[in-house]
Amino acid sequence: MSQKDSEKDTPEAGTSADHGSASSALKEKEKAKAPAKKDDNKAEEEELSEEDQQLKSELEMLVERLKEPDTALYKPALDALKDFIRTSTSSMTAVPKPLKFLRPHYQELSDLYEKWPQGDLQSALADVLSVLGMTYADSGRRDSLRYRLLAPSSSDEIGNWGHEYVRHLALEIGDEHAVRLEKEESFDDLMDLALQLVPFFLKHNAEADAVDLLLELEAIEKLPPFVDKDTYARVCLYIVSCVNLLPPPDDQAFLRTAFNIYLSQKELTQAISVAIRLDDHDSIRAVFDATDDVLVHKQLAFILARQQIWLELPNEEVQECLSNTRLSEYFLFLAKELNVLEPKVPEDIYKSHLEHTRGGPDSGLVDSAKQNLAASFVNAFVNAGFGKDKLMVVDEEASSWVYKNKDSGMLSATAGVATILLWDVEQGLQQLDKYMYSSEEYIKAGSLLGIGIVNTSVHNESDPALALLSEHVESRSVPLRLSAIIGLGLAYAGSQRQDIAGLLLPLIADTSLSMQLSALATLSLGLTFVGSCNGDITETILQTLMERDEPQLSDKWARFMSLGLGLLYMGKQDAADVIIETLKAIEHPIGRNTQVLVDICSFAGTGNVLKIQQLLHICSEKPPTDDKEEGGSSEEKGDDLYQGYAVLGLAIIAMGEDIGSEMVLRQFGHLMHYGEGSIRRAVPLAMGLVSASNPEMKVFDTLSRYSHDGDLDVAVNAIFAMGLVGAGTNNARLAQLLRQLASYYSKEANSLFMVRIAQGLLHLAKGTMTLTPFHTERQILSNVSLAGLLTVLVSLVDANSFILDSAHYLLYFLTPAMHARHLITLDTDLQPIQVNVRVGQAVDTVGQAGRPKTITGWVTHSTPVLLGHGERAELENDEYIALASTLEGLVILKKNENRAEEA
Repeated sequence: MSQKDSEKDTPEAGTSADHGSASSALKEKEKAKAPAKKDDNKAEEEELSEEDQQLKSELEMLVERLKEPDTALYKPALDALKDFIRTSTSSMTAVPKPLKFLRPHYQELSDLYEKWPQGDLQSALADVLSVLGMTYADSGRRDSLRYRLLAPSSSDEIGNWGHEYVRHLALEIGDEHAVRLEKEESFDDLMDLALQLVPFFLKHNAEADAVDLLLELEAIEKLPPFVDKDTYARVCLYIVSCVNLLPPPDDQAFLRTAFNIYLSQKELTQAISVAIRLDDHDSIRAVFDATDDVLVHKQLAFILARQQIWLELPNEEVQECLSNTRLSEYFLFLAKELNVLEPKVPEDIYKSHLEHTRGGPDSGLVDSAKQNLAASFVNAFVNAGFGKDKLMVVDEEASSWVYKNKDSGMLSATAGVATILLWDVEQGLQQLDKYMYSSEEYIKAGSLLGIGIVNTSVHNESDPALALLSEHVESRSVPLRLSAIIGLGLAYAGSQRQDIAGLLLPLIADTSLSMQLSALATLSLGLTFVGSCNGDITETILQTLMERDEPQLSDKWARFMSLGLGLLYMGKQDAADVIIETLKAIEHPIGRNTQVLVDICSFAGTGNVLKIQQLLHICSEKPPTDDKEEGGSSEEKGDDLYQGYAVLGLAIIAMGEDIGSEMVLRQFGHLMHYGEGSIRRAVPLAMGLVSASNPEMKVFDTLSRYSHDGDLDVAVNAIFAMGLVGAGTNNARLAQLLRQLASYYSKEANSLFMVRIAQGLLHLAKGTMTLTPFHTERQILSNVSLAGLLTVLVSLVDANSFILDSAHYLLYFLTPAMHARHLITLDTDLQPIQVNVRVGQAVDTVGQAGRPKTITGWVTHSTPVLLGHGERAELENDEYIALASTLEGLVILKKNENRAEEA
């Protein structure tokens, strides 16, 4: 301590200033005494406050009274003690004075409790001891809880001790529960006490505390009876936001509780969103049964249609909403309002005049057939859903553009017509009919694939896709068979139609068929029955995997058989355990590959940390190799495929939760540095999937770096991932980066082809569509969308064998993931109406006090509007009431009658 300090802190120092400087010896003496004096003084100061001294004396007197033999004094003394503690108006940062002064007497009072006979007085003393026990909590004792259980009280009485005491009690209940659980002891008394605290928390805006307490006791299902119209919104918001952070089965229990609360409060659009997350068709029907209002039924149907859930509903008009039959009409209305109906040609996207091509003006003409094929895809993606373009859908005769492609290129070019007419079944079939009778096998096959594409997301009563495609499933022509099989998968994605299973199952079981046909049939069934855990299909796939011989299982197409099996268990978590165990019996590398695919699909979007750790462990393994040569053999490639899938799995599992996504993006950097070949090829794809249609600068800048990688396979995948990250956003910075890449790779046909595909995706439907598999404010993960994206990514793990070879038509598996990112408001007759909405960045309001704003940085628009990643819309005024809780997609509005009365 400095001299200055000691002078300031000691009383003597003050006097020494008055009497001149003292001798140095005296100063030293004072300095030595100073700390002790300071402490004495501090204690003295505390004692000397007159008010506190009086309070302390009174409290000590009351404690003495409790020790006297006269029992008549006990009750008034206890009542007085309770009053002192309850009325102590100390700040929340300090310990209330009565507790501070009574702490030294805690042991005496505890001993008294043991001596007193049972009865009201002993209970009253336990009541006081329970509150005083808070002061001993740091020693690991749970006295507050012990004495509270010895002094049964009503929730009002417990609440009278204040919020801090109730929270403290809740913490001790959680600790005690954990101890008893370990010892396998009963905890009924804890549960009874917890259920007394829950109403107190809910009444005092501490919904999170109520939910956390029941979570500790694994009794969240006991919450709904305590929730009312004033508290349900905040409670459910907290419950639903916890789901991504919980392990199974707690996550399902939380969703079920939220569903029950929403249903009881008649919040049906929110209830159906939770029912979709539960993937429970009975709950979905329960929501429909909860009201007779046809308008509400229509709104519910629009929400289900976005998730591509197929149900049979009694009302025809509601069924029409569920079937998406007017999807094309609404989309074209959006295009007209946004003034983007004018078709674009690939050159409008490439902007070649801005490319600084190396090696003169003609160097861009590398492999013109490949570039024509790229133009076909770009044209299809950019004009998707608009019904017209300048290359294909131009005149009455079949377009001559198709003939500028060769072989399977004709197939993809013809299927592009369907993408342009996406969702418009009638027009689409009419246009494709011109190609159905072509003498060119590949053109005919393209029209069959087109039938599947044009029917994606739309359910037509007359089932044109099934009628037209089923007859070609047994065709002798391989291209026609393949196209029919894929077309069925796209047209009936998510429908779980048994007749599709009847058509395609024999193709899986027939081991004499080529692996390509069987694997694509498996994939189409996986897409049709996505997330259904269908036993018959599972059994057939497992059987054929065990029966097929080595060369067939080593075939490059076999991976789609593995993927088809994985899709059946999409999001089903532990339900896939038995299948994974069964797959261990397959000695061929495909067994391991399939295990990983089934595992990652089953935990899609859950954010499960343990699974992510497992997958990182798989990525750190050294794959087995028999081949000592540089580059390895194709067999070795097959052996390490599972690591590529594990990388994709990191993205699939983490994408449902923001913190998880951040973490895996960091992990990808490490994997890129230290990973083997198949890991490095998969990293850019996984980055693209985590950020699909969400062009964050840090992600696409990293991808831009990878797009110049020395390994061309990595570079090509990074280029595709850039397209995926920017899909449908028209991001100017990304467009510039892709133009630079077009110049850089002008002499490298495959890389340039992928640059063009990425440019097409970036300007998907002229910036009106998205590829993100999430919707309804990113709460719901669409299994169908994710299945489509995953199919394309699995093929790109070995791009040279598929997309860059002759199987580029696999890119059309993106169509189930293509959705308009619009908000269109409809009147009660389902006709579009224009109202003002505020669109801004969504704000997380979980657990915030009062009524916080849910969007920030908003701009007012007139509907229809486009919603970007993380944006939310709100009605500007209360002229209309929205039937949907989330303004996204198609929202029905009805006039607010109460407002008219007020006016």
